[in-house]
Amino acid sequence: MKPETKNCKNCQKDFVIEAEDFNFYEKIKVPPPTWCFKCRQHRRYAWRNERNLYRRNCDLCGKSTVTIYSPNKPYKVYCHECWWGDGWDFTSYGRNFDFSRPFFEQFAELQHEVPRMALLNKNSVNSEYTNHSADNKNVYLTFSSFGSENVMYSTWVFYSRDCMDCSFIYEKGERLYETIDSRSCYQCQYSLFLKDCSSCYYCYDCHGCNECFMSSNLRNKSYVFKNKQYTRDEYLKKMKEYEMSSFTVRQGLEKEFKDMLENISVHRYVLSERNINSIGSMIFDCKNVLQSFEVNKGEDLKYFYGGLEAKSCIDVYHAGLNLELCYELHGCTRLSNCQFCHLCYDNMNVMYSDTCQNSQNLFGCVSVKKGEYMIFNKKYSKADYEALKEKIVEHMKQTGEYGEFFPPQIAPVYYNETQGNLYMPMTKEEVLAKGWHWEDNILGTFGKETISSSSIPDKIEDVPDSYLNEIFACADCSKNYNITRNELLFYQKENLPFPRKCPNCRYKRRFDLRPKRELWHRTCMCDKKHKNHDGSCKVEFETCYAPNRTEKIYCEKCYQQEVY
Repeated sequence: MKPETKNCKNCQKDFVIEAEDFNFYEKIKVPPPTWCFKCRQHRRYAWRNERNLYRRNCDLCGKSTVTIYSPNKPYKVYCHECWWGDGWDFTSYGRNFDFSRPFFEQFAELQHEVPRMALLNKNSVNSEYTNHSADNKNVYLTFSSFGSENVMYSTWVFYSRDCMDCSFIYEKGERLYETIDSRSCYQCQYSLFLKDCSSCYYCYDCHGCNECFMSSNLRNKSYVFKNKQYTRDEYLKKMKEYEMSSFTVRQGLEKEFKDMLENISVHRYVLSERNINSIGSMIFDCKNVLQSFEVNKGEDLKYFYGGLEAKSCIDVYHAGLNLELCYELHGCTRLSNCQFCHLCYDNMNVMYSDTCQNSQNLFGCVSVKKGEYMIFNKKYSKADYEALKEKIVEHMKQTGEYGEFFPPQIAPVYYNETQGNLYMPMTKEEVLAKGWHWEDNILGTFGKETISSSSIPDKIEDVPDSYLNEIFACADCSKNYNITRNELLFYQKENLPFPRKCPNCRYKRRFDLRPKRELWHRTCMCDKKHKNHDGSCKVEFETCYAPNRTEKIYCEKCYQQEVY
């Protein structure tokens, strides 16, 4: 089969379906997509409320619970204990399929009837305010965290402890603050792309480094201050010039760090290591992974955004761990031969289902636990299930629904609550014009602060314990926030000034520092004479840095000349 150019039904732009993509669609028996890959990802973004948490009463036991569904959402929401408990029967909501009506219309009605899990949070202790997480202890307002302890205000943190305001710590992080896309690091602050580092502050792209400050592109170095080598005593003397507990000093350092990133540091065109035949950024130990981002240990993947240990999948967002032969998924783990699913774990042969766990052979189900051969939560024999499933598929082909992910119009969360509002922001008017939904009751207060930002002491040692009972206003968005005792103890221990921004604005700062989930065609910017060229590199590549970015973007060979 040859590549084919199609016109996207959503954005009306042409896109290409490659021959190998057609082979995959034929293998899993789904029609080729009618939306381009960017629009398909946009549609999946609109289903992921990762960070906006609310309190509402469990619709079974009545107790107040933390959930991703605001109190005004028209769904039944059960707390963790009730949803996993035996106090309700998902089969009692079973219904027949009506062939005179579209599938998605009927599925939306089922979603409004079957109880939803308040949030995804398994096997954790004192970690109520977490989502898409498991196996944590003392974790607070942290998302996509696994096997971690004493972590606050962070995202995508694995097997780490004593961290705050961090994003994408892949393994063994400890005593980290404002650290991004790093692994196996200890006591580092305000840094990006670190590996096997300790006591590094305001550093970028450093591996195997110890006691470094405001430096970049280092390998196996110690006592480097602003990219200049010093002895240990000289380095410690230089560090004493900065009062690190001072908010004023830290503001100056943050500006200097940003200037270093934009004007001094060399940026590899993509971050891609130990891969074979792979195209994308933030991908590691992968084989045949194309047009993908933030993937670890993947094979034969395409349009895969955020995940690990997956094989033979296309169009997946935040999923992984033994994922195989899957298509158009969001927030799923340990699935085999599953397509068009949302928040499903430990399943096989499941299609068009939402929040189903430990099941197999489901079609169009919601909140099923340990079920099999079910359609619209109704149990069938194997033969009847297969016959009815094929009949529904033919019906969906006639209505133009089969082969498409769930439309955002029926998403149980609204667009401004989702990650889509960060990766592909739209105004309320634009969202409503699409027929999607907008949440006007985002949790938060304004104007309730009891202490002004100008009154907060400059140094952390001057902040009194009474601040645990005060309310503050974010310097960026003016939203009110407070602090916990563990948070204050962390600032004191790590010599960090009291924050003037709310957790969401601190997250947005880290979000803006990360490379984009998109590729642009560019030419290497290296103009230095070295063994690769005589002063003007002509190598072209696909990079995650847009053409209007001012950073120095180098090809692989030129980048390696700058790393020392």
